[in-house]
Amino acid sequence: MVKLKNRAICKTHIYTTPCLILLLAISCSTISPTEWPRWGGTTGDFKVSSVKLSNSWSNEGPLKLWSRELGEGYSGILVDHSKAYTMYRQAESEVLIAMDKKTGSTVWEFTYPATIKKKQDSTDKKYGLGPQSTPVLTKSSIVSIGWTGKMYCLRKDNGEVIWQHDLTEKYNATPMSRGFSSSPISYQNLVIALVGGSQHALMAFHQDTGEVLWSKHNFGRSHSSPIIINVNGSDQLVGLMDNEVVGVNPLTGELLWQFTHGLAGGLTVSTPSWGKDNTLVISTAYKGGTRALKLIKNDERTSVKELWFNKRMRLHHGNMIRLDDVVYSSSGDFGPAFFTALQVSTGDVLWKDRSFAKATFLYADKKFIVLDEGGTLALVKVSNDGPTILAKAKILEENCWTIPSLVGTTLYLRSRSRILAVDLG
Repeated sequence: MVKLKNRAICKTHIYTTPCLILLLAISCSTISPTEWPRWGGTTGDFKVSSVKLSNSWSNEGPLKLWSRELGEGYSGILVDHSKAYTMYRQAESEVLIAMDKKTGSTVWEFTYPATIKKKQDSTDKKYGLGPQSTPVLTKSSIVSIGWTGKMYCLRKDNGEVIWQHDLTEKYNATPMSRGFSSSPISYQNLVIALVGGSQHALMAFHQDTGEVLWSKHNFGRSHSSPIIINVNGSDQLVGLMDNEVVGVNPLTGELLWQFTHGLAGGLTVSTPSWGKDNTLVISTAYKGGTRALKLIKNDERTSVKELWFNKRMRLHHGNMIRLDDVVYSSSGDFGPAFFTALQVSTGDVLWKDRSFAKATFLYADKKFIVLDEGGTLALVKVSNDGPTILAKAKILEENCWTIPSLVGTTLYLRSRSRILAVDLG
């Protein structure tokens, strides 16, 4: 039935008592993550092990730690032990910036020319011209892809260039009106990206040198970001391309399986969601919909079985959160976008809620952190009966399409041209 409704610190002491050792082990296991290294966070699924988050705040919202103006863009915010990183546009250039994560002050900036031809997009005044892809952190570097396909690997400590590629000029990447939005992913010693085009649909680069280690397939590029899944002990890279969703060996690029979804072509934006039941959920907006695919691995062969398809959820450019047998997302493109709960095993809608505009989500401490495109931040508990709003406040303006990043109890948020850090503890 559809219902419409208006950091823990580990202190170590040296003792030999077995019980105390056990208690220390339990305490250490609840330490909050200290980094947000890539699209989707540490685990890639926007779920965070932060604990002891607040269940309420004042009408003004949570405690503001710092705020600053930033050039336009929608790139996500990465965080390591000392710095926060993101990208923005400045006139005819793009900028990769590292900030002190405690104050927001600039540590270093790297600027490069990235002229966008007007014919690429006619909606720049309304939506801006990106950049939209979120970089990825490796052990000592940060790798980014800008709107025009310029890919840079920089040192995290000082922003010096280690290697670079022009994916458009050198590899004839699939042209798209909204530029590059797909975020690169790191795997072992690789950085993997959706590039698109003949024999360059997916490419893997050595993290340290930028050497192309493999480049394969002819699928058209989309705006979706790839993910790593594990199927019965075997890692696979999943890419939601323009008309197919594919699985490849992340070390070699070998195609393991593919399934035609054909829902939105170049309007495919969202990231697939994976569960322990070996079920992949993909969703697109406009003329699209949502489908569940069961991956079955026998020896070295992976087969795909469609469990269901419907148009009851249509995920645009936000994200899905999966908890057990339910995926949660904001469903809709233009007009109302309902907070929707969809059962994975059946495809049934459990509920729809109209409390928020189109929104993005994190899940931590048994609750959702919701940011809608109008700048409203909320804490929400969910059940099969619907959501319960614990706290809600408008804290940003403009288009808030960037998914927040949570490190410990610090939440980093971004609107089209402002970045903000708040304390959720």
